[in-house]
Amino acid sequence: MKNIIQLYAIATLSVLCLPAHGQLMKAKELFNKADSLRGMLTPLRTCYDVQYYHLDVKVDIQNRYISGSNLFQFRAVESFNRLQFDLFENLSVDSVKFHGKTLAFERSYNAVFVDFPSTIEKGKTDSFTVYYSGHPVAATRAPWDGGFDWKTDSNGRPWVATACQGLGASVWWPNKDHQSDEVDSMLVSVSVPNGLMNVSNGRLQNVEKLENGYTRYDWKVRNPINNYNIALNIGDYTHVNETYQGEKGPLSLDYYVLKENKGKISHLQKNAKQTLDALEHWFGPYPFYEDGYKLIETAHLGMEHQSAVAYGNKFQNGYLGRDASGTGWGLKWDFIVVHESGHEWFGNNITANDLADMWIHESFTNYSEALFIDYHYGKDASLAYVHGNRQGILNDKPMQGPYHVNKEGSGDMYPKGGVLMNMIRRIIDNDEVWRRILRGLNENFYHKTVDYGDIVQYVNKESGLDLSSVFEQYVQRKSIPVLEVRKTNDGQLQCRWISETPDFKMPIHLGIAGETLKRYEVTSKFETLPIKTEDLKALHIDTFNYYIGVLMQ
Repeated sequence: MKNIIQLYAIATLSVLCLPAHGQLMKAKELFNKADSLRGMLTPLRTCYDVQYYHLDVKVDIQNRYISGSNLFQFRAVESFNRLQFDLFENLSVDSVKFHGKTLAFERSYNAVFVDFPSTIEKGKTDSFTVYYSGHPVAATRAPWDGGFDWKTDSNGRPWVATACQGLGASVWWPNKDHQSDEVDSMLVSVSVPNGLMNVSNGRLQNVEKLENGYTRYDWKVRNPINNYNIALNIGDYTHVNETYQGEKGPLSLDYYVLKENKGKISHLQKNAKQTLDALEHWFGPYPFYEDGYKLIETAHLGMEHQSAVAYGNKFQNGYLGRDASGTGWGLKWDFIVVHESGHEWFGNNITANDLADMWIHESFTNYSEALFIDYHYGKDASLAYVHGNRQGILNDKPMQGPYHVNKEGSGDMYPKGGVLMNMIRRIIDNDEVWRRILRGLNENFYHKTVDYGDIVQYVNKESGLDLSSVFEQYVQRKSIPVLEVRKTNDGQLQCRWISETPDFKMPIHLGIAGETLKRYEVTSKFETLPIKTEDLKALHIDTFNYYIGVLMQ
């Protein structure tokens, strides 16, 4: 085992010799103007704060065509007479209306620039409406590539959904498409052919038969919501409702599945209630009681659409029947129900300002799977699951992406992110404090957007530890640190960290095998620890919980 660790450490050291680019490389060297228009908050976007949308869209399934409008109700943050909103260039902006008048606009890639006839003064609340139409981008591998997922069920009935995280909500409806911008509330009106149902976010307010062979479903969202979370789900659905007694009182649970799968709803009910039991314990109350909790069957695998979680795991445990950890613990529960519901706390309640910090969403949510196991099966099972997930880590690039160009970091944000959270739990070494931090994050940043610094500063403050360099190394660098261990002639133990992060420091649990491991502060300089041994083979380093390399001298 020691030889394997030493070989791994040497390989890691060779990586450390390479120049670290990632986060430090300038965006203009990697991305084009379209990326910057979508990812950067320019004065034409920050001058107005959207407080309410009314999206009203008709879906012509036969022709894969959409048409409709979106009302932007905003407050002027600064005085302006020109602003930017976003809509993919393959969709037509038919007109922009303001106080009954048609406004002039121009387009650049997926950005639309609108000129107002006079200055909108700072502090004023006003609105404009965008009318649009066209054939939206069709997803070929939803939810990963994004767009409209045009499918049919086993009876040949239409089965349609949207998924657009990363790609952007402007792939199918006009909005200010930046992750930092969340409206306070929203009305989603979707008209579908008679005989089909649309399910969107929030609570159903009204169903109206129209004269043109369509039925309109109006869904009201009362909590702040991010654009990418807005979804439509069209199908031949059946509906079951029940009530869950949560931390804040009664919470409505709604399940929408294809009529052919009505008999399988009990699988969702069991997993949903077990998930809420565990995650309310660890993270605090479900963040959207006013909008309820829904699971909606989709043809694609799943997405964390706020209060309307898309579910496509075929009513089975694991991830399509598999357990990526290889431990067996992942086969005792439905991965999609747990993971996507975990995003209601990290992703929907706490949302990263920039897609570069999507690691915040995915690291904590990957870790929510382990906390689910912890709650229902015990801590040892949870730790085994996290450790098993290491086999999926690539260490190919940083978990954090470049800012202002709508680009996330490495997919390591899932398994490596969960491993990082578990490691911080071990460093703190007090599960009550750790639980208080997780719940505190969701209380302190309730319905807010955050960035890297917000998370790091909060964890530092509440833990009483300076974990800044730990976050920097694991989030902003691609390699893992190496613990170099040596002993002096008189058998005294000395340790230091080798890492990409300057002046890196991280506590580590170690000790003589058979004895209780203790936490020691280790820096980038050799320091003598109060441990004495004649044989380094007798040293036990907690590499089960610490994701590190080890180099024995």
